[in-house]
Amino acid sequence: MKGIFSVLVENKDGVLSGVSGLFARRGFNIDTLAVGETDNHEISSMTIVSTGDQRTIDQIEKQLNKNIDVIKVRRLSEAKSVCLEMMLVKVAYNASNRSSLIELCQITGAKIMKVAPKFLLLEYHGEPESVEDFIQLLRSYGIQEIQRTGTIAMEKV
Repeated sequence: MKGIFSVLVENKDGVLSGVSGLFARRGFNIDTLAVGETDNHEISSMTIVSTGDQRTIDQIEKQLNKNIDVIKVRRLSEAKSVCLEMMLVKVAYNASNRSSLIELCQITGAKIMKVAPKFLLLEYHGEPESVEDFIQLLRSYGIQEIQRTGTIAMEKV
């Protein structure tokens, strides 16, 4: 089971360490973690995705709520939320596959950020599953490097 948590925290030193330490002490896994300032510079928003059974996901929510630096914890439903991830990927190309790689970018909506003699640097964003699908499509070209943001999420309602 996947747990998606939207957590508002105080924007101060050590908060990220405290939250990640909570996961480490309890033996919970963090699948993805994205953190950024909100419109209020004193508050940051964390999106944490974790997997486990129902008991584990419930325990994560309880432990987050106990943290003194946590202002609010919301557990998001995948069905009622928009979940996005961004990725930069460096993909090798040669004369024979360059045009098919560019066509793939046009079809999927990936942006070519840099053209170099032996690789293209691409930006892609979408639902986490579509990011995974795009990675699979690129494997045959030769992925040289990937950087991913992790999931960010917001309720639709």
